Amino acid sequence: MRITIRVDDDLLTRARELAIGSGRTLTAVIEDALRAALAQNRGGRRRERTELPTFGSGGVRPGVDLDNAASLLNVVESSDPS
Repeated sequence: MRITIRVDDDLLTRARELAIGSGRTLTAVIEDALRAALAQNRGGRRRERTELPTFGSGGVRPGVDLDNAASLLNVVESSDPS
């Protein structure tokens, strides 16, 4: 696929030098760099577990599953005083 991007002049010069020095095309150098950046980002960090505060005692009410939106909606609607 053909695209147009803006690249810092110094970065482009260094990429061209790498392409010439390695006997590859500039396109191949850019593709390899993009693949490496995407692979590093994908496999790298796991998000830290977030603890959500609860108020009162005992956490959530019995029968409430915070991972099930439909179940949670049923609990909220059934406890609505109006």
